[in-house]
Amino acid sequence: MKWPWTEARIKSFVISALRRARWPAKYQAMANAYVRDGINPKTNRKVKLYRCAISGALLMQKEVQVDHTDPVVPLDGKWGRKTKWLGINWNEFLPRLFCGLGQLQVISKEEHKKKTQLERMARNGHKK
Repeated sequence: MKWPWTEARIKSFVISALRRARWPAKYQAMANAYVRDGINPKTNRKVKLYRCAISGALLMQKEVQVDHTDPVVPLDGKWGRKTKWLGINWNEFLPRLFCGLGQLQVISKEEHKKKTQLERMARNGHKK
């Protein structure tokens, strides 16, 4: 029987699993961004409010994400040494992914989307 997964699918699976890992610094970043309790205007239920590190807005937990201040994938796309598996130098990737509290920030999903888009554009600019 032929192996059904491509290299790209394996890479996606592995990175996705790593990003879901329960890294303590991620939860500490959320705890540090907590400001106060509030009321969800849609449900009138009590919610925790967190401050976005970029906009300064107070948002519910479902509206924020923990983000790396420095991108996990280098903007220049260069991983250093060429010892790679699935196109990634894991010796550089893993310490960048599982960084300390000082390299994490809580930002709104909207700001995270914008920041990621800008980083992706910068990476694509280096490919040309």
